[in-house]
Amino acid sequence: MRPAEILVILEKEFQSTQSGLHTPVMLWGPPGVGKSQMVAQVAAKHQVPITDIRLSQMEPSDLRGIPFRTEQRVEWAIPSMLPDSQRHGPAGILFLDEITSAAPTVSAAAYQLILDRRLGDYTVPDHWAIFAAGNRQGDRGVTYSMPAPLANRFQHFEVEPHLDDWVAWAYQNNMDERLIGFLRFRPELLFDFDPAHNPVAFPSPRSWEFAHRALQKFACTDKALLGALQACVGPAAGIELKAFVDNLDSLPDIDAITRGDEVSVPKEIDLQYAVASSLVGRAIRAKGNGDAVKTYGHILSYARKFSQREMGVMLVSDMQRAVGQELFEVPEFDQWAQDVSDIMLFNI
Repeated sequence: MRPAEILVILEKEFQSTQSGLHTPVMLWGPPGVGKSQMVAQVAAKHQVPITDIRLSQMEPSDLRGIPFRTEQRVEWAIPSMLPDSQRHGPAGILFLDEITSAAPTVSAAAYQLILDRRLGDYTVPDHWAIFAAGNRQGDRGVTYSMPAPLANRFQHFEVEPHLDDWVAWAYQNNMDERLIGFLRFRPELLFDFDPAHNPVAFPSPRSWEFAHRALQKFACTDKALLGALQACVGPAAGIELKAFVDNLDSLPDIDAITRGDEVSVPKEIDLQYAVASSLVGRAIRAKGNGDAVKTYGHILSYARKFSQREMGVMLVSDMQRAVGQELFEVPEFDQWAQDVSDIMLFNI
């Protein structure tokens, strides 16, 4: 399931804690696809805390608590890491990350916590959602087969990388536009993990975020930049991204396009992707300014110039996801829509 769809599910499941209809969610997927990031997005949207418990690093007593004697009875000290409405807040997310890497004795201790929201004398606060994540057995991570009693306590979703969803996230989080253009040009490199070879560095949504940081830090040191990119996304993908970035010296004047000057479309496909991602970035920066409508109009006019109309459709689609419905009110939008109506109808 694509990340945008899973985000909707996580959002609904968090909200369902208010009505008592919450069901714990288990996210499956290979390393680096953004499972933890999606849970963090839901928490950030609602401004609630996450209690991130890594079961792979725990012993059963870490969850159950430590016994102590009270007169003639043995009671259990509740671990301070478990959500408490007084200390952590009335609502939040209990996130059991790396749950498939936990030893069976630890996962057994979590059974009651997940299904009954209880563990001995401890009770999970009513408005706290329970989410979990883990790798599949074929992903070459440290994993145990999930016991049937534990699996039956979740609803299960498998996360699949999706370029459009990643691009929307990348624009929202100010990722380098050169990186977005490159992955539009080479979409198969968004996630390229072969567990049979067990690579150290490989392309994934998480490692592309690392590559974004490398582009900012090592831009002025050519050799260091190549090494840093390869360290983030692997040797082959790092070389390709470096070559793509180097080729951007031939990029048209983006400022001139947004001013409405006459600028030709580059013939090279990789440069067309780079232009498109740069123009979406300019549209985002123009949002809310007095000249936003004028800027959008000039970008829409330029989108009509692409000989491959699908390129213009991609540009405008990304721009609409980034700036919202106001794009439809720009006069030039109707002209562009008429030009590509046959493509849009075919896609529908």
